[in-house]
Amino acid sequence: MRSRKQNRWLVAAMGTLLMIVLGTVYAWSFFQKPIVDSYGWSNSGVAWAFSTNILFLGLSAAWGGINMSRFGATKLAVIGALLYGTGFILGGLALKTQSLPFLIAGFGIVGGSGIGLSYVTPVVSASKWFPDRQGFVTGMVVMGFGFGALVMSKIIAPVVMKITENNLVSAFIIIGVIILILGFFAALFIRQPSEGYLPNGYSPTSGSSDDIAGKTHNSEITSKEALLSRKFLMMWIVFFVNITAGIMFISFQSLLMQDLWSRFRPGTDPVTLATTGATLIAISSLFNGIGRFFWGGLSDRIGRAETFRTILGSQIIAFVMLLFVKNPFIFALLVCYVLLCYGGGFGTMPSFVKQVFPEKLMPVVYGTILTAWSAGGVLGPQIVGFMKDRYSDNASTYAFVAGIILLFIGFIITLFLTNKPIKSSK
Repeated sequence: MRSRKQNRWLVAAMGTLLMIVLGTVYAWSFFQKPIVDSYGWSNSGVAWAFSTNILFLGLSAAWGGINMSRFGATKLAVIGALLYGTGFILGGLALKTQSLPFLIAGFGIVGGSGIGLSYVTPVVSASKWFPDRQGFVTGMVVMGFGFGALVMSKIIAPVVMKITENNLVSAFIIIGVIILILGFFAALFIRQPSEGYLPNGYSPTSGSSDDIAGKTHNSEITSKEALLSRKFLMMWIVFFVNITAGIMFISFQSLLMQDLWSRFRPGTDPVTLATTGATLIAISSLFNGIGRFFWGGLSDRIGRAETFRTILGSQIIAFVMLLFVKNPFIFALLVCYVLLCYGGGFGTMPSFVKQVFPEKLMPVVYGTILTAWSAGGVLGPQIVGFMKDRYSDNASTYAFVAGIILLFIGFIITLFLTNKPIKSSK
């Protein structure tokens, strides 16, 4: 049993490392402005590379969850990591040929598909290795994804850009190779425990009453019943709203910060503005990562539905405040809180799914619910990109109003959401 205990922590550690590698995609706003300035493409056009990436991330995560039992967690994790690195390399070739469609296809479709295939494997694996610490460990693993933007925006990207003398083509290719190597190494350690595995001192009857009920009363539920259930739809919408609100900032936070800073301190040079934007990416990514761990652990104590209710309700207040903020420091603080809540959704949802649906359906249900990430990944960046291109002077105001409306809808739904497991209609 001792070797098994060590092995599960190794899986968790390597799963976190893999998530850090995959989470580098969240530093996209670091490249958004340089690409727009260098190639003359529109903000919404370039944002489609990121939106497409997140779209295929969710779709491939759903496919991976459904087919994990067929191909195995290790194989999907490895293939996904290789595809993501390849997506960056293809993105570099797209920039060399000055083809936006190629960039969207390479970084977006190939890279996003890779992230999705890898993303679902450490989450599901960690959940099975740690039935005694659901919120804590899944929160820790997905926390790595939030930290990925910090690693990219303050370490990898600046160093590579300096080495390549700000050559975006070379930078994308080098970053792709780095992702290939690190991702491949971490993915090799992702595996699931043998059937019936339980950690020392843990018994299914030692869980919460809801967990026990989920194991004893809904075991006959089919995948179709689960995915067509009212509760799944409610969880999907709540997840989608939280993702859309947060990803609006992830895709454009650097640019929004630079715009606000230039008005706060007119005459600031472009290099300083870029550094300021990168700093916000780094700091907010910490909150994104911590939020996954913090809210995931808190949900073990106060309940999953209650956690989402708090996350969405408090963000409404934050978005209303953003409508009136003129100070970039207060803006940064509010963005960090939004990202804290954004990460919290990812830290809480895995354990929410496992509590509500049968454990055997965890890969299918969790993988499918990640399609909310796809939808949010398209809508969020496009809202801001559209506003930036057409209403540049009031883009942030219009985007925040849209965010408030979405968050209010999601909050209302959380009022009817419970932690009780669903039961078969048969």
